[in-house]
Order: sequence, then structure tokens, then C-alpha cells
Amino acid sequence: MRGVFPGLCLALLAAERGAQLWTIIHYLSHRQLDCFWGTIACLAPGYVAQLLSILWLRADGHPPGCGVLVLHILQLGLWKRYWDILRMEVKADSNAGTGEMLMRHGDVCVLRLLEALLQSLPHLLLQAYVVVASEPASLIPGVSAGLSLLSLSWALVSYSRFCCLLKPGHVCPPAASLLCLLLWRMGMLATRVLALVLFTRLYSCWVFAVAGIHWVLMSFWLVALQTDIVAQPCHWRLFNVLLGAVYVFCYINVQPGPSRHRVAVFYVVST
Repeated sequence: MRGVFPGLCLALLAAERGAQLWTIIHYLSHRQLDCFWGTIACLAPGYVAQLLSILWLRADGHPPGCGVLVLHILQLGLWKRYWDILRMEVKADSNAGTGEMLMRHGDVCVLRLLEALLQSLPHLLLQAYVVVASEPASLIPGVSAGLSLLSLSWALVSYSRFCCLLKPGHVCPPAASLLCLLLWRMGMLATRVLALVLFTRLYSCWVFAVAGIHWVLMSFWLVALQTDIVAQPCHWRLFNVLLGAVYVFCYINVQPGPSRHRVAVFYVVST
């Protein structure tokens, strides 16, 4: 059915943002200013994805107008991209080429994954800590954390789906495969986040030492694997360092070919 995938992505993104706004209002109304400002701070890194979206629009020969710029300032730029894809797919007489649609899907999937890692993941960590530390546990931060977990997991699934579409024949994974992949991602992220939150609850700042060691190990491992999908040497090193930070929480396959050995190493280090 046309438009199902971008429509689902758009609905999930709207649900997550609504929960974040609800959480901010909840903290402000209960005068929990530390949690309020922490939740606000988690939204700021999302502008990296918005800025990159604007730059990509210009590079594609579509300079954004004032309306599109306002949407990006309000962090609604990806909503606009999903909406454009949804409109193109639901049109019965759509003549958009497969290559153009694939590139549109690829751009928004990569941007959404970047936004989820920079925005949804810190929000998830903060709200999970609030839920664990609060007695009794607060419902609203818990709901927001659950939606952020689902949104981040779905962003990873969307990226994997796009990688499958890039293969010869543009094979799209069936719904059952996507569901299994989503459950795997959610389980992996939930256990990692819960472990870090509980460690922080018990040992406070020592969690930064543990996460830092894990980060360094993953970064050196990526350098040893020659993850050179970025051409310039300095950008290549920066990419490996940033991806090493992501590997503290989840695995993302950025290299072609079978990945079972790399996944096995990742799980050995993570456990």
C-alpha cells in the first residue's frame, strides 16, 4: 500500500514530539526546573540534522524558501520531507522515478537517524533516569521515554530498510522482518539504557568512566576495521570517533558485506 511507510514514520515522529512537549509542560507545572531545563537541552542537538537538511536541499538544487526555513527552525524540516514523500507516493498518477524516490527516502532516513541519535537518545536517557530515580515513578516521563525508545529503534530500522533498497533489485524487506528487526533494536537499546541508568543511580559519575572506556575501545576497533566511507582523513577519524560513541548503545552497519563477525565482536565488548 502506497504511503504506508512514510506515513508511519511521520505519525511516530509526531507522537514522540508530542510526548516531549507534554513532558516539558509536566516538569514546568510541577516546578521540577532541573528536569525541565535538561529536557529542553536534549532538544538542541536536533538542529544539527535540520542544518544538514537545509544544506542538502541547496546541494540538490532546491534552495529552501522562507517557509521551509521556518519549518527547519521549528525542527519540523524532516516532517516536511516525510510529507513530500507521502504525497508523491499516494498520488495515483505519480511519475516520480525510482531513483529520485530512493534518494528522497535515503536523505530522510539518514537525517532521521542522525536526529534520533542526537536528540531522542539523550532524551531517552534523561527520562529513564527520572523514572528510576523518582518514588513513585512518574507516568509522563515514562511514556515519553517509551516513545523515544520506539522512535530511535524505528529510525535504525528505517536505515536498515534503506540499505536493503540500495542493493541490486531494490528488494524491500517484508513487514515481518521489519517487525523482528524493530523488536531486536528495542530490546538492545532498552537493556543498554537501563544498565547505564542503574549504574548511574548506584555509582554516580563513574558511569562516564565506563562509557568513556567503551567509547575508546569502539573507536579504535572501527579504525582497525578501516571504516573509510568518508574520503578526507580528518573527517574519517572524526566519523570513527562519533560512530564509536554510538556503539556504546547500539550497532550500526556502515560497511558492505556480511556483518555477523562484527556484530559478534560488538556484543562481546558490550557484555
